[in-house]
Amino acid sequence: MKRLVKSFGYAFAGLWTAIKTERNLKIHLAVAVLVVILGLYLGLSALHWCLVVFAIGFVLVSELFNTSVERLSDEIGNGKQSSSIKAVKDISAAAVLFSALTALVIGIFVLVIPLIQRLIV
Repeated sequence: MKRLVKSFGYAFAGLWTAIKTERNLKIHLAVAVLVVILGLYLGLSALHWCLVVFAIGFVLVSELFNTSVERLSDEIGNGKQSSSIKAVKDISAAAVLFSALTALVIGIFVLVIPLIQRLIV
């Protein structure tokens, strides 16, 4: 049980480090808060909440992995960026981009369209 508690402690320490140091993660978290507020305002169904929570989690996990890849790449490269390290970092950033685009599409269907319908009626 002690090891499990320690594992959670390490995970929360990593999350806190990323929140303190990563601008993009702060942006994603701020957008997530706005999305939750909009979801509460719209009174989303359980299924729509599942989609929203999945989308938020997908983006945050992608951003955390991207941060890890960037830091590890920078450490391995000793401050120099070879073409291989650049490719790894670019591919990792592309993963975040695709997760954010996926979340955007979900947001359009689950949040934006219902919001427009509510405002028009």
